Amino acid sequence: MSPAPLLALAASAPVNHTALFMFLGFVALTLVITYYSARRSSGTSAYFAAGRRITGWQNGLAIAGDYMSAASFLGIAGMIAFKGYDGFMYSVGWLVAYLTVLLIVAEPLRNAGKYTMADVLAYRLSPRPVRAMASLSTLTVSTFYMIAQMVGAGALVKLLLPGVGYEWVVSGVGVLMIIYVVFGGMLATTWVQIIKAVLLMSGTIFLSLLVLSHFDFSFSKFFDAIAHVPVKGADGVMATKDFLQPGLVFGRTAANPWGPLDLVSLGIALIGGTAGLPHILVRFYTVPDARTARVSVVWAMILIGLFYIMTTFLGFGAATILTPGNIPVENMSAPLLAKALGGEIFFAFISAVAFATILAVVAGLTISASTSFAHDFFTNVIHHGREHRPGEEVRVARITAFVVGAVAIFLAIKLQTINVAFLVGLAFAVAASANLPVIVLSIFWKRFNTTGAVAGLGFGLLASIVLIIISPSVMGIDVPGTAASARHLIQHAAMFPLKNPGIVSVPLGFLAAVIGTLLTKEPAAEKLFAELEVRANTGLGAEKATPH
Repeated sequence: MSPAPLLALAASAPVNHTALFMFLGFVALTLVITYYSARRSSGTSAYFAAGRRITGWQNGLAIAGDYMSAASFLGIAGMIAFKGYDGFMYSVGWLVAYLTVLLIVAEPLRNAGKYTMADVLAYRLSPRPVRAMASLSTLTVSTFYMIAQMVGAGALVKLLLPGVGYEWVVSGVGVLMIIYVVFGGMLATTWVQIIKAVLLMSGTIFLSLLVLSHFDFSFSKFFDAIAHVPVKGADGVMATKDFLQPGLVFGRTAANPWGPLDLVSLGIALIGGTAGLPHILVRFYTVPDARTARVSVVWAMILIGLFYIMTTFLGFGAATILTPGNIPVENMSAPLLAKALGGEIFFAFISAVAFATILAVVAGLTISASTSFAHDFFTNVIHHGREHRPGEEVRVARITAFVVGAVAIFLAIKLQTINVAFLVGLAFAVAASANLPVIVLSIFWKRFNTTGAVAGLGFGLLASIVLIIISPSVMGIDVPGTAASARHLIQHAAMFPLKNPGIVSVPLGFLAAVIGTLLTKEPAAEKLFAELEVRANTGLGAEKATPH
């Protein structure tokens, strides 16, 4: 949703000093971590991969911290509070996605790569073209995801601290993420994500228990209340709705006959996109071996599974205890529920956790983008895999972090009134359409070659962006002051009817990669397939440089 309602609401809200102190406390803690991490982040491996010293449970917590974004914590709870069962389907998609990561991506990526996703592709393909395209895809996904998180941060903090300007909040988040990445590298980013995960899980568990205690820990009372949620209709008349019944978002209606297909398309983007998100993939390079990578994914699945199960208590708790009519902004469902059940201090804590969530995610996105540019594009594309001076790759990554941070701050300020939901959808759609096909085909198809990789990355990237632009997510954006009838006409004027392009763009990405491969032959790539297969499955030679 657009953050504009949040900004309007903030104008009349008092300053929450408790939340401010908690914000500052979290920032101070993370800056101390960054200081100590900076002293241990000398060298390329230390900066990009935390020296590969992160344990399985630590990396699992960090992955969970990287993955459970503000969209998950605030957005999913809000969707369930307003849309019931259909909002819960988002939780299912994000949780199931990690099965793809565990079964397909984690082990081969750790064994065959070094710092980035492109390392796997460059193992047996021509490194310069695939690294250039992979770097472009990584920067695209990271930038859109980062802007969405920063706009959300600005809107959230503006609500809690109305005396602080939106621009100052966004700039502050950007400066902090630059500090984490430039000085602390992957080690600082990892510990920021671990702390965020612990805080988020603690707050979510406690809030879930408060919701259950409200219903005397009786699931029958809880679900009976969910089946009778009072909702105010468009005519202003109150009526009860059964939030356990599907169809409030993805049902087939006269206004949106594509509802069920929208759900399928969203599921494809979430499940495929997670396995192609750059900031998730780089986490597997921080562990010492493939076994630890698998262990970390299991830890992440347990934590993420518990979290998304508990979002149902948060969302349905807000729907039954507060009711949708008493929640002014959808994304504030969880914080307002915390305020109603736990008082001002708990409200401030949950709000601070949401802020910590955003900081941890943008730090992960920044380091994945800067690593990809420095390692893939600068070192391997421009300089053919050779550093002119020791430490040059790390210096370029730090400069890139400054540039990425500055661009993200500028765009987040300029796009503060735009619908940010499509930016997150675009990130997942691009990752699923461009990154996933080439990763899977490179690992499992002997015939796959450089032309196929470039075609898959390029066409998947282009198809997902174009389909998003001509979809209702963009062409149907609510414009302030526009009549409802006009918005309805604008939405129906969208050239592509689905809000998420996954059901079309992901097959197109695979198709482009397959066609590109069949049009050319690359014997060298086929010869190296057996070596890649052995290394990806056994880890033999995993610490050595790639053949290229």
